Amino acid sequence: MFISSLIAIVMQLLTILIIVHVVLSYFMDPFHPVRQAVDRIVEPMLAPIRQLVPPVGGIDFSPIVFLLLVQLIGNVLVNLIN
Repeated sequence: MFISSLIAIVMQLLTILIIVHVVLSYFMDPFHPVRQAVDRIVEPMLAPIRQLVPPVGGIDFSPIVFLLLVQLIGNVLVNLIN
């Protein structure tokens, strides 16, 4: 179905964006234009999760929680559609 394929594509794009965000946060200057562009897209999605799951020992678990939520919600939606 078209809708389930679209949901799968959105899930993959969100997953790639989060992974790119995490990798860039380790290797790229925070003021680099590419990193700022990715941050503008990703940070609004991670901010609500950070309020519920604060960093522990300096480690931010919000990207992992976000990826799990994307997979869970995406799979539920695809199963409901099919």
